[in-house]
Amino acid sequence: MRSGKTFALSLSFLFWAFSRFDGADFALCGKTIASLERNLVGPLVRQLERLGFGCRLQRDRHRLTVTFAGRENCFYLFGGRDEGSAALIQGMTLAGCLMDEVVLMPRSFVEQALARCSVSGSKFFFCCNPQHPSHWFYREWIQKRQEKNALYLHFTMEDNPALSPAVRRRYRQLYSGSFYERFVLGRWCAPQGLIYPMFRPQQHVTRWVPEDAQWYLSCDYGILNPMSIGLWAGRDGTWVRVAEYYHDGRATGRQKTDEEYYAALERLANGRPIQAVVVDPSAASFIACIRRHGRYRVLPAQNEVAAGIRAVAELLAQGRLFFSPDCRDSIREFSLYRWKDSPGGEIPLKEHDHAMDDIRYFVMTVARRSAAAGGFCAAAPVRQLP
Repeated sequence: MRSGKTFALSLSFLFWAFSRFDGADFALCGKTIASLERNLVGPLVRQLERLGFGCRLQRDRHRLTVTFAGRENCFYLFGGRDEGSAALIQGMTLAGCLMDEVVLMPRSFVEQALARCSVSGSKFFFCCNPQHPSHWFYREWIQKRQEKNALYLHFTMEDNPALSPAVRRRYRQLYSGSFYERFVLGRWCAPQGLIYPMFRPQQHVTRWVPEDAQWYLSCDYGILNPMSIGLWAGRDGTWVRVAEYYHDGRATGRQKTDEEYYAALERLANGRPIQAVVVDPSAASFIACIRRHGRYRVLPAQNEVAAGIRAVAELLAQGRLFFSPDCRDSIREFSLYRWKDSPGGEIPLKEHDHAMDDIRYFVMTVARRSAAAGGFCAAAPVRQLP
């Protein structure tokens, strides 16, 4: 924050573009076109004009035309607001792309924009403040920067010569916690207010599977929202999430049918003797689909949120709930699932919560009862109306 990174990167992008190309098209991308014009294009145009560049911004066409020393290049403005934004840039041929605050944009938009850069010698420029360490951009670009031949530059307020020591000192005194870690120090760290701070990968992630286990499936249903299904093995009141299925219809741009989800559920079960499938009680169509196939018994999940969170926390603290390293989406959501303040007190933030809901359904409906019974678990059949 206040490090000057956006100004430095945008000016570098323009200099690079004019050193390599003439008559080419480029993309300047932000969360919205309004924020892009305010934060990047306005300061950039003013500086370019001071340096002798000619600039013509056509707001109705979202295009900035820049000329210098007999060369002319066009820079098109795009907003990566949501999943539908990817369609706006589709079909273009670009010589380069700059993305400001890339972590705020949908992955589908970013990848579509990069796919447009097919001109020989094209490059990508990214700018962002850090987010959580499980963010896809951190995992795919920051951590894999050598593999992707990317130059990574870490800016802080110390790099901005326009900030006085007094202003920098004020910023350091104003903030604390994860906001300070991210926006002042520039570190990719988990947010404060985690709902399950007792979850520790080094303690709760294991390849161990109990012998003579009982097997269950649990499910949080989603169409555009993610669909999360977990495979559980348990004995003596201890449970391991052995494998999982996770499909995000909004991120992938593909909705799946109940039959496709049922096929995924069967593949996850892989012929194991499943005692029952614990399902999101609001997923009436998927419950009907499972029952129609007649292979698995359905248990509509108990859905008390506060009690369920307490039950999951207790089993984690007691060392009775474990996860395979293959359950990457569950492990990712544990690091992101957090509280938010509301007039009625703290409530779970409705983000990164689909595997969390799936786990909570299973714990409330099956696992806590088996733990209370000293390892014995029995599930009564669910009566179906004719």
